[in-house]
Amino acid sequence: MLTDEELRVVERTRRKQGESPYLRWQSTRTLATVTVALLGAVVASDLFAILAGSRFAGLLEEEAQSSWYGSTGALESAESLYFAAGVVQFAALVAAGIPFLMWFHRSRLNAETFDAASQRMRPGWAIGGWFVPVVNLWFPKKIANDIWDASTPPGPDGTVRERLPGGLLNCWWLLWLLTWASSRFASRRYQDAQTLEELGSAVSSYLFADGVDILAAVLAILVVRRITAMQHTLQEHRAALAAAPV
Repeated sequence: MLTDEELRVVERTRRKQGESPYLRWQSTRTLATVTVALLGAVVASDLFAILAGSRFAGLLEEEAQSSWYGSTGALESAESLYFAAGVVQFAALVAAGIPFLMWFHRSRLNAETFDAASQRMRPGWAIGGWFVPVVNLWFPKKIANDIWDASTPPGPDGTVRERLPGGLLNCWWLLWLLTWASSRFASRRYQDAQTLEELGSAVSSYLFADGVDILAAVLAILVVRRITAMQHTLQEHRAALAAAPV
């Protein structure tokens, strides 16, 4: 975190020398608004999947306990609805993921305008880090930590603060990892299911993953809103310092 004097010097130097649009601070409010709205759609799709999955699991249990294992119309209808819920979930995730990645990348670039020295990963990893196997388990969180640190606004009295508590980031990332792990576990159980009991158990595993995903999406909304607010507060403070007379 730079001091007020350091921020003033950096800002004035950039204004005199000019800077690349790539590195210029840009507002992320529009991207944040779109991301938050679509993350809300993810929550809604998860709730839909939980309702459809609960009905499907209940019918599977009833069918498993009956003496006749023939397929019923109600069971087929519940399975079709549950499949449709999965399609809706995937569509919502993709729709939310695109603006989220754009927001995350832009926030990383903004963080570099605040404190480039604290950024341990190159900006491209703000997108690529989510897709590279293995490293996607910690690279995005590492970048998020750096963004958070660089974006810490001054205190109410204008004094520099080293870092705001990062409990929100930690909880969000832990829930995201739990969602990823539980979804993979449920998918494997669903694919390997040979009996109605096993299929019902796999659906129950999916219900758990969907519940965790709701919590992760809600915390993701809070993270997006918090970092966006932090960066705008710090940018306003930086602009005021640059405009102030020496």
